[in-house]
Amino acid sequence: MAMLEGKVALVTGASSGIGRATARVMASHGAKVVVAARREQELRTLVDEIKSGGGEAAFIVTDVTSEPAVKAMIDFTIAEFGRLDCAVNNAGGGVRSDKDWPESEPDAFLATMELNTTATWYCMKHEIAQMLEQGGGSIVNTSSIAGLRTTFSESYTAAKYAVNGETVAAAAKYGARGVRVNAVAPGVIEAGSWAVRFADDPSLNDDWNAVIPIGRTGKPEEVGEAIAWLSSDAASYVTGVVLPVDGGTILTVDLPNSLNYR
Repeated sequence: MAMLEGKVALVTGASSGIGRATARVMASHGAKVVVAARREQELRTLVDEIKSGGGEAAFIVTDVTSEPAVKAMIDFTIAEFGRLDCAVNNAGGGVRSDKDWPESEPDAFLATMELNTTATWYCMKHEIAQMLEQGGGSIVNTSSIAGLRTTFSESYTAAKYAVNGETVAAAAKYGARGVRVNAVAPGVIEAGSWAVRFADDPSLNDDWNAVIPIGRTGKPEEVGEAIAWLSSDAASYVTGVVLPVDGGTILTVDLPNSLNYR
């Protein structure tokens, strides 16, 4: 039997990058998948790809910084597939400021916190409510190695440390009631903003390959596989973990300055 056979999974931030790859991986492991993001056409294409591969999927256009939209997303999932077994809160990112911290306005900081920390809080609020009602489930939040070691981006670092805090607090509170909560902390993955940077400057990838212990940057599907395992019954005794999926990057002392623009 496939690892997620019979499970219903929800993936936010699924229109590209890690979220898109995770949705495809979870479907390949047998899950019925609801994908959510702000870009409708990308979601339609993803659902068509999953269905053409023999899977079951549906999409809903969602802005996870809006609590009513998050509740509607959960309601849609239940209406489509009857339950919610696995939730992947992947939507996130950083809003950059070109100014030094003492000269900066709070806009970029607040927007980054809203997109990562507040949105994750909204999602977990309604996911946990549904999982408690049905008798259990698994949540995986997407953090970052920026939430395990600092970068020069105070807003992104703070936001991901906060996501880790939300993760472990919920794990401690709801584990005995059947809800497991974990997080993954991706390193340098060839998707999203990193893919853009590598396309603009191919030597940057070489710089990272030289310092990552495994010797290369990661693929989004590799993060997806870690998320799928944490979501599955194979990880039934795992909760409150922030799992680096980074090829050992967190172990290194000297990193390229590009990490600081995350």
